Amino acid sequence: MALKATIYKAQIQFSDLDHNIYSEHSATIARHPSETDERLLIRLLAFALHATVDRDEGPLEFAKDMWEPDEPSLWQKDPTGRVAHWIDVGQPDEKRLLRTSARVGRITVYSFSSSTPIWWRELEPRLTRLENLTVWQIPATQSAALAALAQRTMKLQVTIQDGAIWVDDGDKSVEVTPLQLWGSKPKV
Repeated sequence: MALKATIYKAQIQFSDLDHNIYSEHSATIARHPSETDERLLIRLLAFALHATVDRDEGPLEFAKDMWEPDEPSLWQKDPTGRVAHWIDVGQPDEKRLLRTSARVGRITVYSFSSSTPIWWRELEPRLTRLENLTVWQIPATQSAALAALAQRTMKLQVTIQDGAIWVDDGDKSVEVTPLQLWGSKPKV
């Protein structure tokens, strides 16, 4: 018998003090049986960081990357159905990124494993020609600390100040300092 997804719900208060952007979001996330708390929270963090950017391109949505190999973790489609922003979590392979780059407006990757430097060193020479690609590394110790915030129902405060990101659930607070490995400066 196949295992079913577990549903998580999150209320997110987002404050970007560096750019004076404030918003609230509700998210319902289907967690694949093989997905870890760490990966789930990185997807949720990516959602919080991008949900208020370019709203005219359409809403940011969770996709079915764990179920459908041709979908990202999150995506934003314009009114015509074209994917304006493709967001992958993890370490996608070179072919996936090259193929996707040709058909979407922009791609953002959030890698969080301790093996990220090895993965990126291997792909960097072939992917840095992609002008619509941005790659971020979330330090493994920080992504592991984020995993401790996972609950079936979450109320999170995500705050950006002086380039650092703080994620707080009322009891615990985790500082996340993403390292940009490649790409142009983010809009957030």
